[in-house]
Amino acid sequence: MARPLRYALPLVIIAAAIVLFVLMLAGNERPERRTAEPASMLVEVIRPTVNDDRFVVTGQGTVQPRNRTTVVSEVTGRIVSLAEEFNAGGFFEAGTVLARIDPSDYEAALLAAEADLAAARATLADEQARSDAARADFERLYGSDREPSDLTLRLPQLARAEAAVQAQEAAVMRARRNLERTRIRMPYDGMVVRRDADLGQFVQAGSTLGVTFATDVAEVRLPMSDRDLSFLDLPPATQRDSLRRPVTLTATVSGRAGSWPATLVRTEGVVDENTRLTYLVAEIEDPYALDDEGPERALPVGTYVEAAVPGREASGLIVLPAEAVHDGNQVYVANAEDQLEVLTVDIVRKTSDRVYIDNAIAADDRIVTTAIPAPVPGLRLRIREDEAADPELRLLPAEEFATAADEPAASGAEDPIE
Repeated sequence: MARPLRYALPLVIIAAAIVLFVLMLAGNERPERRTAEPASMLVEVIRPTVNDDRFVVTGQGTVQPRNRTTVVSEVTGRIVSLAEEFNAGGFFEAGTVLARIDPSDYEAALLAAEADLAAARATLADEQARSDAARADFERLYGSDREPSDLTLRLPQLARAEAAVQAQEAAVMRARRNLERTRIRMPYDGMVVRRDADLGQFVQAGSTLGVTFATDVAEVRLPMSDRDLSFLDLPPATQRDSLRRPVTLTATVSGRAGSWPATLVRTEGVVDENTRLTYLVAEIEDPYALDDEGPERALPVGTYVEAAVPGREASGLIVLPAEAVHDGNQVYVANAEDQLEVLTVDIVRKTSDRVYIDNAIAADDRIVTTAIPAPVPGLRLRIREDEAADPELRLLPAEEFATAADEPAASGAEDPIE
């Protein structure tokens, strides 16, 4: 009996398992069939801007002085005084004596020249008197009908005396000018870049004493490509009066960003052989704000600036940020059914941050700025500005959260362990 039972027991277990599985299937309800909804992509959209102004062409450059001077000694001597302003960073007014070279030798030279001039004038007066006397004697002897010769009237001696006077007058002018050159002055209000000589130093004519520049006007050279110039519509370089137009400069000075007005005054009129760029020149009045605005509005020489130059008319064009244009000339649009449309546009101008478009887009279109890996037309979109929070994930206000925390546990739930 033990052997047949050992063989029959596995069969009984298998049969019981099959019966139990069939009963379990019969007791379960068939799951509800749901229709799969097409996937949608969450995107951000913007509204395009209709331009009502001109093109703005940007350029970069460095503020440079319009007038920069290397101060050179015109006479030889020892420096006997230096102005307090004649130091790097010092401001000075036109005519200020920045340095003085020992004038004693030049004062003596002027006195000697003036003495020689006085002697020459005395000689001229003597020769003039002798000439007049010779004429009177000739007329007394021969009457007024005959004309005396030049030698009789001592005209060559008189001419030599007049020439000597002129030469001595020139010598006095030269000596006076050399004396004046012992005082080093600049003809403009300016600033000292550096000083290359010191008190007591002996300098020769031609020695460099320092470098200064004028502070009334500064300049910025703005490199422009040929395409940039096509949007500026500038007149010929010879018509400087009609070339003038406002320019806005932006820069960061002492950690603070600011803007300064400037004026486009000329184009250099040549194309650089190496870079193929043309340089425009903008002027900044009173870059150091010395007149009335104060040092906080100063735009120091050497500051790197960005310039915005207004160009030709661009009204009616659609303006988009550069990131809204894909693959060179395609724009993604969310239509009224929140589906993707891919439009090919005509780009009039493209800069680093914006694109000007001439067609295909209306001002009320919704432009997709989110990058789409596979931009298939008809792709369903979820617009972020219309996206509502999921009710199951929303955050409760504090009073609702307290109420929900105080509610008793749902029926069938286990009580918390105390």
